[in-house]
Amino acid sequence: MTEARATWKRDQEFEAAASSGHAIVIDGDKKAGNSPMELVLIGLCGCTGYDVVSILTKKREAFTSLEVRAEAERAPNPPTVYTEIKLVYRVGGKVSRKAVEDAVRLSEEKYCSVAAMLNKTARISYRIEYADP
Repeated sequence: MTEARATWKRDQEFEAAASSGHAIVIDGDKKAGNSPMELVLIGLCGCTGYDVVSILTKKREAFTSLEVRAEAERAPNPPTVYTEIKLVYRVGGKVSRKAVEDAVRLSEEKYCSVAAMLNKTARISYRIEYADP
């Protein structure tokens, strides 16, 4: 079981931690930390990034970098859930394009639990960029 807590500090600022014990600052005003919805996007980028790295490593692909960026639109009325998310994967190194495409597809369709939850309200699309020719 995973557990999490958030302790109010001031204004819209909370100190939060989960089972791993690592503390972060959450701030609805975005002055002292990321907002909760920003953390959802960060979670998505990390989740799918982890999958892609794991798959490429297992395939022995010679990637040297991976960056996952997200741009998202939210519903105009509460609850202002994400309705559209665009992911951009930027991969560096001498990698097979097919291996990268397969890794991203597998993450999005099978492995990324954050994407699976967000797919309930948002249309997630992606594109892949290559840092090296």
